[in-house]
Amino acid sequence: MYQTGGTITQVLESIEKHQYVLPAIQREFVWAPEQICQFFDSIMQGYPFGTFLFWTVEPQNSGLYKFYDLVREYHQRDNPHCPELGLMPNQTLTAILDGQQRLTALNIGLRGSLALKEPNKWWNNPNAFPKKYLYLDLLAESGDEEQRNEYDFRFLTEADADARRELGLEGFWFKVRDILSMHGGPDMLDWLQQRGLEGDKLSHAYRILDHLHRVVHTEQCIAYYEEGTQQLDRVLNIFIRMNSGGTVLSYSDLLLSIAVAQWSNRDARNEIHSLVDELNEVGSRFAFSQDFILKAGLMLTDIGSVGFKVENFNHENMGKLEEAWDDIRRALVLTVHLVESFGFNGQTIRADSSLLPIAYYLYKKQAPDNYLTHSTHQEDREAIRGWLIRSLLKASGIWGSGLDTLLTALRSTMHSHGFESFPVEDLRQTMARRGKTLTFEDEEIEELADMQYRDRRLFALLSLLYPFVDLRNQFHIDHIFPTNRFTPTRLRRAGVPNERIDEFRDLSNRLANFQMLEGPFNNEKREKLPREWLQQRFPNPEAQQDYCSRHDLGEIPTEITEFEEFYKQRRQQLREKIRKLLSPARAAN
Repeated sequence: MYQTGGTITQVLESIEKHQYVLPAIQREFVWAPEQICQFFDSIMQGYPFGTFLFWTVEPQNSGLYKFYDLVREYHQRDNPHCPELGLMPNQTLTAILDGQQRLTALNIGLRGSLALKEPNKWWNNPNAFPKKYLYLDLLAESGDEEQRNEYDFRFLTEADADARRELGLEGFWFKVRDILSMHGGPDMLDWLQQRGLEGDKLSHAYRILDHLHRVVHTEQCIAYYEEGTQQLDRVLNIFIRMNSGGTVLSYSDLLLSIAVAQWSNRDARNEIHSLVDELNEVGSRFAFSQDFILKAGLMLTDIGSVGFKVENFNHENMGKLEEAWDDIRRALVLTVHLVESFGFNGQTIRADSSLLPIAYYLYKKQAPDNYLTHSTHQEDREAIRGWLIRSLLKASGIWGSGLDTLLTALRSTMHSHGFESFPVEDLRQTMARRGKTLTFEDEEIEELADMQYRDRRLFALLSLLYPFVDLRNQFHIDHIFPTNRFTPTRLRRAGVPNERIDEFRDLSNRLANFQMLEGPFNNEKREKLPREWLQQRFPNPEAQQDYCSRHDLGEIPTEITEFEEFYKQRRQQLREKIRKLLSPARAAN
């Protein structure tokens, strides 16, 4: 509901009584002194300074979230943050969704102070942060057309203001906060006369001071839109839209802020961000986000429906998350190291959410420290690996639409099964009932056999086809016939007909021309044709034959003109191998 009317004094009184509060989704105060001065000048000139957006929090909901006070006595080192008010149950509150910076500027200018570090002084020097108040020069002349400000507002220390008066410098500096306790009319005129002003100076100063008094105390200059819904989802979406002009906040940013506000003994923001950094530094790097961590927290602690819904981030649930944080962190770190041991990284994990069921299993299982290496867990690790690869190979996207519902169902399935072993068959059935089958039809087999180089599933498919490759070492997805041999010029020179060149180039970037090769081997191979490289790498014919057999290379031709025939034969062999590995009978394995 849009409303007009209300004075600056009334707003400040509401702030002082903690009737106007900041929700946890708001950021810190960031305006510079110059912005505050310009804001006060705009108010004095009668410029509109925007409509505020308020959210009325009813008494039955006010105790669900933490709230913060607006900054008043700002100190860059000792008091830079919005003071925490904590939970405020059973009272009607007005939460500020848009207008924090403007209202805080009013609060500092009319009720508080500003202490910023002086240049060239040490942070540990208490004198480096002089306390300054907002002053207005009552004798300043109106600015000319080239000046942005008509009124001269400045932040000065009391000593600076007194020194200016004692030195007889031009101007009469009035501490703006004193206007709150000052009566208008004759009393204000007497106050100026008592300080030695007379004649034209008295008239000029009185005119400006009277205008400031009316702006603060009597003019109905506050306009606001009041949102009365108690559905925080709607409130958050309104907040996102209202704050889209600068750095756009995501929905998870806001939910993270709610979580931060409700942790008691830890700094949730630091904990989550540091965990993101730790996970992303595993192996050859991943690309997890805070969204992944937040959803993992919901998943592992059995909260709600694993969705980014406001009701999942209430005080009780965030208490669970904080209490279980050490175990959650350990399970996620173990999960990422496990997946990294399968050879995956940020480029080859197609969907981060695919790791959440694994993390839930390891969390509930309380997997020991030797889970990644001990032989007693080998079968379990292979079951996880097979299930993960199959889920990532689905072109339709297992981890796309309906994700929250799927994760909730998988969590329930594992809970019912127990945590002695990874329940591949139970998970497969649960996924199939939701249209997320891990069974591959003939058309899907054909599509996999034609997979192209840029497909993010390529590593998963090759690792399924060639599980013997030691992925703990650096490896490359190698073009068996090197790509630089497929330029139009080199193909013509080699004797490939013009009408076949485009087809050769297309086939060179499909599955049948790829193999998994350890990094050092790939570096020595480079531009060599495969037959030449094999003979140099494995002088023994039996070793050559063994390598070709293990990698399904068949009889490797010596000339690139024979590449198409090599490609067709290998594609046929890989297609049958994929069919066997992904057949319905193996879906449970």
